[in-house]
Amino acid sequence: MAEEDQKAEQPQAFDLAALDIEQLLSLFIGILAAKAWQYMGLRVAPGKKEVEKDMARAATTIDCIASLADRLATRLPEAEAGRLRSLITDLQINYAKNA
Repeated sequence: MAEEDQKAEQPQAFDLAALDIEQLLSLFIGILAAKAWQYMGLRVAPGKKEVEKDMARAATTIDCIASLADRLATRLPEAEAGRLRSLITDLQINYAKNA
């Protein structure tokens, strides 16, 4: 039983090539959003003890998210597309507050 617990705790390999384009874009948007929050100094990056603010990178990241979301929104249910728009709005508002 202990061996099964150890296997369950270890990260499992995942084949990104198995995802369809909508899933990949959603994954990329999530990763970029996490980086945008870090670049705005609103979250501490993993492995760091202090926030690191880089508003130029935050702007680039938010612009990339908006571009990917535009491509993805037409392929999503309205509720999902609305969540993407809300995410972008939240990022843009926080960028403006922290710039």
